[in-house]
Amino acid sequence: MKDFLLTRRQFGITAAGIFVTFTLAPELVLSADQPLPGALSGTPMLDAWVLVGSDGKITIFTGKVELGQGLLTALCQIAAEELDVPMSQIKVVSGDTRLTPDEGYTTGSQSIEYSGTALRFACAEARALLLEKASAALGVPANRLKTAEGKILSVDGRKLTYAEIAKTDLLHHRATAKIAPKPASQHAIVGKPAGRIDIPAKLTGLPSYVQDMRMPDMVFGRAVRPPGPRDRLEGVDIATVRSMPGILSVVRDGSFLGVVASREEQAIAAREALQQSAKWRTAGDLPDAANIYTWLKKQASVDEIISEKKSPNAKQVVKRLEAAYTKSYVAHAAIGPSCAIAVMKDRKLRVWTHSQGVYPLRRNLATVMKMNPEDVIVSHVEGSGCYGHNGADDAAFDAVLLAREVPGRPVKVQWMRDDEFAWSPFGSAMVMQVSAGLAADNSIADWQYELWSNAHSGARPGRPGGINLLAAWHLDKPFAPSSPRPVPVPPGAEDRNALPIYDFPNQKIVRHLVKETPLRTSALRALGAYANVFAIESFMDELAVAAGVDPIAFRLSYVKDPRARAVIETAAAKASWKPGFKSDGTKGRGFGFAKYKNIACYFACVADVEIDRKAGGVRVTRVVGAADAGQIINPKGLEMQLEGGMIQSVSWTLKEAVTFDRARVTSRDWADYPILTFAEVPEIEVHLIDRPEERPLGSGEASLGPTAAAVVNAVSSALGRRIRHLPISKEIIKQAS
Repeated sequence: MKDFLLTRRQFGITAAGIFVTFTLAPELVLSADQPLPGALSGTPMLDAWVLVGSDGKITIFTGKVELGQGLLTALCQIAAEELDVPMSQIKVVSGDTRLTPDEGYTTGSQSIEYSGTALRFACAEARALLLEKASAALGVPANRLKTAEGKILSVDGRKLTYAEIAKTDLLHHRATAKIAPKPASQHAIVGKPAGRIDIPAKLTGLPSYVQDMRMPDMVFGRAVRPPGPRDRLEGVDIATVRSMPGILSVVRDGSFLGVVASREEQAIAAREALQQSAKWRTAGDLPDAANIYTWLKKQASVDEIISEKKSPNAKQVVKRLEAAYTKSYVAHAAIGPSCAIAVMKDRKLRVWTHSQGVYPLRRNLATVMKMNPEDVIVSHVEGSGCYGHNGADDAAFDAVLLAREVPGRPVKVQWMRDDEFAWSPFGSAMVMQVSAGLAADNSIADWQYELWSNAHSGARPGRPGGINLLAAWHLDKPFAPSSPRPVPVPPGAEDRNALPIYDFPNQKIVRHLVKETPLRTSALRALGAYANVFAIESFMDELAVAAGVDPIAFRLSYVKDPRARAVIETAAAKASWKPGFKSDGTKGRGFGFAKYKNIACYFACVADVEIDRKAGGVRVTRVVGAADAGQIINPKGLEMQLEGGMIQSVSWTLKEAVTFDRARVTSRDWADYPILTFAEVPEIEVHLIDRPEERPLGSGEASLGPTAAAVVNAVSSALGRRIRHLPISKEIIKQAS
C-alpha cells in the first residue's frame, strides 16, 4: 500500500496498522434513476476502481479474481488502453475485502462483461478528469492536450505527469459514465495479444499460489472428515495424538476433528492417527449408484416450465422420435488440493484463500464465528486449479477453526488428495429426456425437453438461508446449508442452455430440480450447459440422420442469427467438413454448437476420433473450433480459455465419473478418477471471429458443451450406434461394437 495515494474517505486503518476496511458512504449509493454500466452500478466511485500513485504507477481494483483465465491481464489491457499508459505501469489489486469492490463471485464467464466494463468507463472518466485538471494548470484548452505514457502533453512542449495532477482527491468522484471510452478504431492495446502477467512467476518457480505461501511463525493444520456424507463421530483417542511430537492442538467440535502442528509432516501423521482411532456412526444411506438416474427421476423436485411456445402455423406432426441422455457426477479434480491460511488475534481474523467470492465467504465466516464482518479480512490468492465452487471456502473455514486454537499464529490448512475428491462439491448427475415431432418432410414441428438434476448453484457461501461451509455442518451446534433455489434462465443453472438456440415452431422445456442430494453438488464449469448441450446436439444429429440430411446443413436450416451461422460455417470450413462422411468403423467425425447461456459466446466445433472396438478405447485426434465472443480483449487469452475448455471437455467426456457405494465416495485418488493425460490431448485449433464494435461476451465456459457433443457425435458416427451417456467408458464402446 505504500505506493498508493489513499484518502481517509476510502480506507480506514486501525491503530495496529494491519486491518484496512473499504467503506462506501451511504450518500454515494447509486439511486434508481442513475444506472451505470457493468459493476459501476454497485460501486460508483472512481477511486474504488483506479488510483494514481505518487510514483506515477496506476493501481486498478477489481472484485473479480484470477482463476487461471487470464482475467487480470485483460483488465490491465482495458485500463492501459483508456489511460494511455503501458501495461507495465499498472498494478492490479483483486479480491480483497479491505480494498476492492464487492463484486460477489467470479463466476459465469461474466468478469469482462461486468468488471471490465466498470474499469473501461472508470478509466475513461479518470483520464478526462486528468485532462481537465491539466488544462486548468497549463492554461491550455483540453482539446489541445494529449495523453501518452502517463503524461499529459501540451502542443507548446510543456507536460505534466499523472502523479503531479492527481495529488489531490481528484478521483474521489462519483462516476457519471458520460465519458465515452475509446472506439475500437483507436485501440492500440485492446484486441492485441498480450502476455499473461501471472505466467512469468509460475514458469520460473516463484511463489504463485496459496499453496506456496510461507509466513513467519506459521504452523500447519489438517482436518479429519467422516467416511461418508452423513456419518457422525462417536469417539476418538485424542489423548494419544496430543502426545505426538510437534502437536500444538487437537480440536474436536461435534463431528469436526482437526489438528495443529509445528510442522506439516507432524500434522499429517496426527491426521492419520486420528483417522485410525475415530469411531463413526455410519449412515450408509446413499442411493444405488447403478440406478442413480432412475433415482433422480423418482425424487420430489421443484418443477418449472422454463420455455413454452406454440405456433398456429406449425406443420402437422406425423411421427415422433425420443431419446434419453445421462451424465455422471463429475469432480473438480484440481491438481493442487484446496488450501488456505488463517490467523486470529484480538478478535480479528485474516484469511488468505483461493475462494471465488471473498465477500460472501467473509459474511459466512463472520456469522459462524460470531464476529463483526469488518473484523474479518479475506484476501484472494490464486489456487492451483479452480473450475467453480470447489473446496477453497471449506479449507478456509477449516483454517479459521484451527487458528482460533493458536491465537496470533498463521495456520495453513492443506487438504489431502482424498479430502479433495470426497468432499469438494461435484457437478451433478443429470438425466435429459428429449423428443421431437416431425412433419411429413422430416422437419421439426415440435420439440419437448425435460431434465432432472441436483442443484448446480446456490450452494456457495453467502447464499441466503444457511451457511454453506462444510465444517459448519459437522459442529456440535451445526449450521444448516441453504436450500437449493432455481436460477432463472438465462443464465440458469441446471437448466443452463436447456433452451435450444434453434428456431422451432413449437417447444416446451421443463426443469426438475431435485433438492435431495446424495452427494454434495454445486457449481462446476459450465454448470448444466455441458450436459444440456450434449443432449440437444446429440439429438439434432439423430434427427439429421433420420432425415437423411447432413448434420451441419440440418442445423443451419433452424438458425436465423447471422452470428451463429457465421460461427457454424467457420468451424465447418476450417475443419474441411464434407457432407456425406462415411465411417470405416474406426474413424468418426462429429459436430457441436451452442451459444453459451444463450446470451454469451458462440462456439462451434468439429471433432475427429479413432476407436478401438476390441479394447473399448477412444482417442480424440483433432478438434477444430470457431468462436464469436464479441469484442476480443486479448486474442491469445481467449484462445487459451477456449482450448482449456475443449481439453477439459474431452477429459470429462471420455473418462471422468465420481464413483460411490451405499456408504461413501469411492473415487478418492487418481487411480479411481483418471483424467486426460498429456499424451492424450488432441490437436486443437481455435478460430476467432472478432467483432470489435460489439460488447465482449463471456467465453471461459463456452467450449465445453459443444466439444462434448462433437466428440460423442463422432464416436456415434464411427460405431454406427448412438452413444447417450457420459462419460464414454470402455464398456459402452464394447457393448456398442
